[in-house]
Amino acid sequence: MVKNFFIYLFFLNFLLIDIAKSNIQNSIVVKVGKKIVTNYEIKNNILSSLVLTNNEINQNNIDKIKPQILEKLINLKLKEIELEKYKYKVDKRRVDTYIRQLSSNNIEKLKNEFRNFNLNFKLFEKEIETELKWQQLIYNKYVDKIKINESLFENEFSKLMDNNLDQIEFNLSEIEINFDNTIKDDLISKIYNEIKKNGFEKTALLFSTSESSSNQGKIGWINSRALSKEIFNILSKMQPGQVSEPIVKAKSILFLKLNKKRKNLNEKIDKEKLKKNLIEKKRNEMFNLYSNSHLSKLKNNYLIDFQ
Repeated sequence: MVKNFFIYLFFLNFLLIDIAKSNIQNSIVVKVGKKIVTNYEIKNNILSSLVLTNNEINQNNIDKIKPQILEKLINLKLKEIELEKYKYKVDKRRVDTYIRQLSSNNIEKLKNEFRNFNLNFKLFEKEIETELKWQQLIYNKYVDKIKINESLFENEFSKLMDNNLDQIEFNLSEIEINFDNTIKDDLISKIYNEIKKNGFEKTALLFSTSESSSNQGKIGWINSRALSKEIFNILSKMQPGQVSEPIVKAKSILFLKLNKKRKNLNEKIDKEKLKKNLIEKKRNEMFNLYSNSHLSKLKNNYLIDFQ
């Protein structure tokens, strides 16, 4: 920690064009509608992200995540603008639960690290609160569209149960990355390099857009019958510890890590539990789809002006 602290002091002079100077620290980098993104916010996000992922604070790591942090803050401002139309409130306990997951159940230790690096923990909490409010907004706005058609689902579920697959369960972690104009090959290469250097969990925490990112990408045990044939075929060829080839969707790229797998051939399948898990999985997929779609509409409606 002491070593990292002195590294931080050294590189702070070079971070984002001398943002340590008070007259530059709060300079505007981007205008998003009537909101602004300042150098101070960018610095706080970059360093807090490196602290959360236990990455060394050096210029190389700072430059590496700067584009993602800037994009994250632009999205955050768009969400703030949209949320101003409503009066959502977030229970402080939800924020604390979220931070507890990030800090491996040691919030005080995380707060001390923020203090050591002179980072704004209140700003960090506010950003988490905004994300939780955004989840409320998307759910309330699209709740009718997120409903599962029970008759169609029953047909799909029956096909799954008739499938001759062994009852295998996979313990999985995921990284999902959204892309618009980003070159896919470059993005895929970048994520693989991050995984190789820092591990799957830290990469998920820093880069994944899925809700599981706050839990280092962990999604737990999934029954094989609840997976698509494509995903099952990929996982069935993998060994524990391996990361899948990128699974390219319409506007996102998915990476899966197989943590463990097990067979339960002698156990009776709990159909109701499996059905419930499958419905929840589909709802989450639809939720992420509508969230990304709504954010894309906001980007088209507001001027994003780089200073």
